[in-house]
Amino acid sequence: MDKSHLAYLSLGSNIQPEENLVRAVRLLQQHGQIETVSNAWESKSVGAEGPNYLNACLAFVTSFSPAGLKEKVISPIEQALGRKRTGNRFAPRTMDIDIVIFDSMSCDDKYWEQAFVVIPLAEIFPTFTNPLTQEPLHETAARLRRGIWMETRQGILSQFGGNHTRV
Repeated sequence: MDKSHLAYLSLGSNIQPEENLVRAVRLLQQHGQIETVSNAWESKSVGAEGPNYLNACLAFVTSFSPAGLKEKVISPIEQALGRKRTGNRFAPRTMDIDIVIFDSMSCDDKYWEQAFVVIPLAEIFPTFTNPLTQEPLHETAARLRRGIWMETRQGILSQFGGNHTRV
């Protein structure tokens, strides 16, 4: 039997985000087990003008490696939901899914000062140690929350258990 891995995924959309977040979680359920889901959080578009984003994080049990998860699950889901990649990395998108933590290891330092990742992730993994600051993630989330407008959108992901306490 293949080894199980625990991945924390960040999901974001600013094109029909209420529908696309739900669709993405349903599609992920077909490829692994979802342990827990954060609330959806609304934030302003970063890097370019555009509609507001909805972001969420979830804990996902998979037998894939990070590369396999990206190739066999994440990229096909993004494509199925109409993701169009352009030269503009800030362009509006139907779905963006990133692996933030894999088997308790940070996948990229860029995530740890991004409020749209940290705040939803802190709902479901508050004790994770921020690798940049060495503080618990709930402390990073509280600090970032003071400096940016983000609003929880309870109910969007409640069918998957996404109805956590606000950070």
